[in-house]
Amino acid sequence: MDLAYIPSPSTGVIHLGPIPLRGYAFCIIIGVFVAVWYGNKRWIARGGTAGTVADIAVWAVPFGLVGGRLYHVITDYQLYFSEGENWVDAFKIWEGGLGIWGAIALGAVGAWIGCRRRGIPLPAYADAIAPGIALAQAIGRWGNWFNQELYGRPTDLPWALKITESANREAGTYHPTFLYESLWCVGVALLVVWADRRFKLGHGRAFALYVAAYCAGRGWIEYMRVDEAHHVLGLRLNVWTAIVVFVLAVVYIVVSSRLRPGREEIVEPKAEKKTEEKAEEKAEGSEKAGDPDASADTGSGADPDAVDLGKDGTNGKEAGHGAGKS
Repeated sequence: MDLAYIPSPSTGVIHLGPIPLRGYAFCIIIGVFVAVWYGNKRWIARGGTAGTVADIAVWAVPFGLVGGRLYHVITDYQLYFSEGENWVDAFKIWEGGLGIWGAIALGAVGAWIGCRRRGIPLPAYADAIAPGIALAQAIGRWGNWFNQELYGRPTDLPWALKITESANREAGTYHPTFLYESLWCVGVALLVVWADRRFKLGHGRAFALYVAAYCAGRGWIEYMRVDEAHHVLGLRLNVWTAIVVFVLAVVYIVVSSRLRPGREEIVEPKAEKKTEEKAEEKAEGSEKAGDPDASADTGSGADPDAVDLGKDGTNGKEAGHGAGKS
């Protein structure tokens, strides 16, 4: 008898009249909101303008969703295109199935387009948004809890996840791999924030650190899962993907730190231009405000030295003005 376990929701959707409200979709939406909100704060702290992160996210998020779905459908094509399956289900993203590898890859393409339109370097934007993406993943993984999917091997641990029986799953208590990954992603976000403050990471290295740290956790979490997956040399495909991407991220950090040490001084030229314009306006305002006083002081004729300069017959007032212009 199980004394303790994490219960699964009886349903992943609540109907508000004819409108279905799906827990999976809510988790994705909340995750995107958190990523944009926190990314905006970090971007402003780096010298960017408010709203830039959201404007670029308008490009990155749709691309990311399409990329995530494509990766899932391609790597698990048998779920949609084998005999007895309905290929139309490949478009039902609300039922679950987003591959983070495809989401990041194609999302980066969307972010690149958005950055190009605003004249912003993509690596600087990626550094600002990296911890937010990790937090978005932490929140998004709870969508798997609503759908009762992506759990691990059977276990009787107190934090085991209770799964109910259905056509494609067996009732029992399993490792809550969705929870493991959620907590790992929170840790990755904290690591990136700490390292960024400690080492002043720039030129995409904060984002690369996020990628490497996530892959390190995804490798052992993926190894625990029992859902159907393709295997290569005895390892799940996603484990190999995590290993390859981890190595690439570490190599990027090492090479980038040698070629471009330090951090970008200017991340958004538009913001820098506005700062300079405000400084010039302030300086001009100060000069205009100081002119009347300067004229009054120099034009009073009360300075004895100014009177001495007027030996050619000019009065003290005129001499005073001459001294003020020198």
